[in-house]
Amino acid sequence: MGLKRKNKVSAAFSMSSLTDIIFLLLIFFMLTSNIVAPNALNLKLPGMSRQPAVRDTQIDEVRISASGRYVLNGRPLELDALEQALSDKVNSRKGADMNMTIAPASGTPTEHVVAVMDIAMRLNINGILATETFNR
Repeated sequence: MGLKRKNKVSAAFSMSSLTDIIFLLLIFFMLTSNIVAPNALNLKLPGMSRQPAVRDTQIDEVRISASGRYVLNGRPLELDALEQALSDKVNSRKGADMNMTIAPASGTPTEHVVAVMDIAMRLNINGILATETFNR
């Protein structure tokens, strides 16, 4: 008998399964990227307004020296004591918005500024970052 074997290997490559996997991965990453929220500070950048700014006498000032010392309204405090003092002020205002300026000295390490911004975020205080010192 003259039977021939059909063991011939096909050189063609099917791309359909590979494209299915790529589309599934694309859909997966698109869905998960919308769900994951970055852990970032809610920083409010200044805008432009034609109305004059209303000066609030209840604005507290936190100054930060280049060596990492904190001063709240002229009173030097450690970071824990600063958080406690700000927490007491928030509790005494009973729901009223609290504003504060953060005025770091030139050359202050970023982690000291971020520590104060983190306290402001946790206590729901509107923080304004002053990049240069100013006189009132």
